[in-house]
Amino acid sequence: MNVLSVTAEIFPLVKTGGLADVAGSLPKALKSHGIRMRTLVPGYRSVIESLDDAQPVERHDNLFGETATLLAGRAAGLELFVLDAPGFFYRSGGPYTDEHGVDYPDNWKRFAAFSFVASQIAGGLVQHWRPDIIHAHDWHAALSLVYVKYASAVQIPRVLTVHNMAFQGQFPAHLFSELGLPNEAYSIEGLEYYGDLGYLKGGLQAADAITVVSPTYARETMSPTFGMGLEGVMNARHDDVLGIVNGIDVDVWDPSADPYIEHRYSAKTPLRRPPNREALLDLFGLPPTPGPVFASINRLTWQKGMDLLAAVVDEIVAMEGRLILHGNGDTEIEHAFLHAARRFPRHIAVRLGYEEPVAHKIHAGADAMLVPSRFEPCGLTQLYALRYGCVPIVARTGGLSETIIDANVAALQAQAATGIQFLPVDAAGLRLALRRALKLYRHRRIWEGLQRQGMKTDNSWHRSAAKYAELYGDLTATDMRLAG
Repeated sequence: MNVLSVTAEIFPLVKTGGLADVAGSLPKALKSHGIRMRTLVPGYRSVIESLDDAQPVERHDNLFGETATLLAGRAAGLELFVLDAPGFFYRSGGPYTDEHGVDYPDNWKRFAAFSFVASQIAGGLVQHWRPDIIHAHDWHAALSLVYVKYASAVQIPRVLTVHNMAFQGQFPAHLFSELGLPNEAYSIEGLEYYGDLGYLKGGLQAADAITVVSPTYARETMSPTFGMGLEGVMNARHDDVLGIVNGIDVDVWDPSADPYIEHRYSAKTPLRRPPNREALLDLFGLPPTPGPVFASINRLTWQKGMDLLAAVVDEIVAMEGRLILHGNGDTEIEHAFLHAARRFPRHIAVRLGYEEPVAHKIHAGADAMLVPSRFEPCGLTQLYALRYGCVPIVARTGGLSETIIDANVAALQAQAATGIQFLPVDAAGLRLALRRALKLYRHRRIWEGLQRQGMKTDNSWHRSAAKYAELYGDLTATDMRLAG
């Protein structure tokens, strides 16, 4: 079976969050199920520079006003289609925003062009390779399903994965005339969204199946709190929604073979882990401590609950703990942590931005990983933490509640606990979770049991890839019956 994956980012070529990790690891996991997944990505500079054996497939002299070439090639073991459109994708900022964090004003056009080309591939543009399924990820690719449904002569099953309902791709309605879609596509059953264009909303309506990155978040998106205005659509499509927890690439995230850490270890050799703690404190300029070393690798945003963490740093200082923070986001939250680091230079260290090697070192050296998200579709940080023996402390929401077993009395007695959950998701709840962590940390046998159980947990793509393979099989079987 052939599947066309459509995504705005893919690890290790371009990454702003977990979407890239999923898009980069799922194709490899599906190979064992006899599925060949090729991925269409925008031709950012980092992608073009990484592409091997690039071959032109189709040239566009006027793709939404820009010249573009569709390339086929490989990079990092991935089979790729790349839309090389310098006018759209050679930018000095990130994939979606400029260097000041402001959305590019032509995002509507950039990802419309991208989605249109995806629909062409779905329709058989590429010689000797025709996809049986098109699988789009988030709003940047959701419009591709609308193009296939309304403007393609060839109809194939359409899958949309929602990684975060908060990002929807909403644009002024007058731009619809620029998309080249028939009028029927702008309707309640299509792209119309409160008088605007909704790319994610259109994709939800056009998809034959909708996957959400955890069963809990799938249910949450049907409520006003987490549906972000699309709960009506999600409820209407209830029978077509499937929650599938993300897996992780256990080859990339493997403490026994990680090229970014000096002292490698495994669940069978946990005594080799402590030197990484010392190296981490040294890397961030923090003195040794008998207290716990907490870390957080996150976008510094309200959604991620990072304002809650900023409000309780005094708790970590009081217990002679350490806090290592790596990420960037809202300026106000960044400043709050930078101020805390200046105020408590022996206890708190901050490195803004994101560096993959640094993230690996943090997972390998920290005692606990803080994930205080107000909502979290799935979350990958806590899965990496489990793999590395870094005990997750998570809010009880979305995929976090499904992937971490709380260290309550029953779970500890059953030797099943892997971390700490907290509720309510506020500063008081997080403060109590930190105190629970300190008590457990002081009982070394219990803490080491949490680490050991976490490292034994299978968070690979094994089970989840099988669910995607089953979904693809069901859709193609239905498609064949309808065609017959």
